[in-house]
Amino acid sequence: MKIKSIISMLAGVAMLFSLSSCFDLEETVYDKIPSDTFGKNKAEVEAIIGPVYNTLKKYFSSNWLYLSECTGDMAINPTRKGGDWFDGGRYRDLHMHTWTPQTGTLRGCWDAATQSISSCNLIYATIETSQSISDVDKKAALAEIRGVRAFWLYCLMDAFGNVPLAVDFKDTSLPETKTRQEVFDYIVRELDEIKDLLRSDVSSASYGKFTKGAAYTLLAKMYLNAEAWGVHTKKTNNWQEVVNACDAVMGLAYVLEPSWKTNFQIKNETSREAILSACYSANDTEDKNTLHLRTLHYKDNLALGGTWSAWNGICAATDYAKLFEEGDQRLKGSFLIGEMKDPATGQVLMTAHDRPLVHYIDVIQIEGSQYKGSVWGQVNQEDGYRCYKWPYDKATLGAMENDFIIFRLADVYLMKAEALVRMGGDNGAATKLVNAIRERGFGNASHNYTSVTLEQVALERKLELAWECFSRQDCIRFGTFQNARYLKPDTKGKEHLKIFPVPQMALDANRNLKQNPGY
Repeated sequence: MKIKSIISMLAGVAMLFSLSSCFDLEETVYDKIPSDTFGKNKAEVEAIIGPVYNTLKKYFSSNWLYLSECTGDMAINPTRKGGDWFDGGRYRDLHMHTWTPQTGTLRGCWDAATQSISSCNLIYATIETSQSISDVDKKAALAEIRGVRAFWLYCLMDAFGNVPLAVDFKDTSLPETKTRQEVFDYIVRELDEIKDLLRSDVSSASYGKFTKGAAYTLLAKMYLNAEAWGVHTKKTNNWQEVVNACDAVMGLAYVLEPSWKTNFQIKNETSREAILSACYSANDTEDKNTLHLRTLHYKDNLALGGTWSAWNGICAATDYAKLFEEGDQRLKGSFLIGEMKDPATGQVLMTAHDRPLVHYIDVIQIEGSQYKGSVWGQVNQEDGYRCYKWPYDKATLGAMENDFIIFRLADVYLMKAEALVRMGGDNGAATKLVNAIRERGFGNASHNYTSVTLEQVALERKLELAWECFSRQDCIRFGTFQNARYLKPDTKGKEHLKIFPVPQMALDANRNLKQNPGY
């Protein structure tokens, strides 16, 4: 049966968050459904929930990627020779930690999260009031929606700290700013309430869903970062709570895939390491996976056999790429490196500036290209290792087929190892977990540790999780976020930079919101 009563409702709930931009009027959500006919089986209920899961596609390859990797130490989006990617200095500001309430990337992240939360609220209300959905199906569906909403609240709280907590579709009053502590408490409470209501299977049927594994993984994230966020919990030992949550995930049917690349391949929905995924399609027309366009040089497609037209942007930060040891398969598995050759001639391609298209590790500013009043200048078009973690289908045009795995088991292993080390727990168990990841990366046990330190756990997270949107959070937790690095000054003492300012357009739209201290 097809739904016949589908209308676009997001504009009607804009007041829930007073977003800095309008809701996406093209997003289809379900408001008026035939209450006497639709929702009588699980397939129909899943159709209603579909837009909730589509919100996860807003998380990767665009603003949230830049917010994590470029403000952390993983990546840089340099200004290319000719001025490409300067964009008013927005990427410079992310890298140099000079962002303001007007920085466009911050607005994009705020909008993506708040729009997604509003979508969850709307569909939650639709299902909650439906007369045709059984109590059993309704209970399960509402738990899933709460889980996805908790994820977006976690993203918003992690980045912006003090944020609105509007979770009632029926409440159309302008929301007020809640403290990070209040939002933290709400998310933990939600996860505790739903974790045992969610499905626990690891199968094609549960892939892309918010499951028990996703709830426990998010709980682990909450307790792992609680101290860095400056919030208090009701637990006596946050690190033990991380261990407990990770053990719950590891007790499910997830497996560490023998081949690391299974998690990133074009058809990566087969991965049993995946805990929560954003499911993309090559046929997507909005909220697409456009990573190939954002990172590859204008002519890389010729070397790779594709016909897309890339934009030549984001690349690996030099010092980050240098962390990978010789023999670590994750180096070439994460980055596009070296000469880009024309398959027809075997010759190295040339850039528009008549330079060989060779992706070297260094990103070097062109002398005299600095923008007025800044140390930031332009770099040659070919500079920097490009993202190659997700293989590019030659048939890809504007959208990639590869899904983005938001949470996966390797991250859970490393979270548990970190918690064990931080609390002075079983170092043997922590070492075994890190070595499981490390051995897969190198393809042998010759680089295994005999015991593991906190610094080695931090390093393994970098090697394993490049490009996966954890850099900023990890840098803050391990105390390196404010360190000086290429073009970025030491910002120690400027604690307000650990959270971003509320975008100015959001403040202008809703006077009940408060700006974060320091901005």
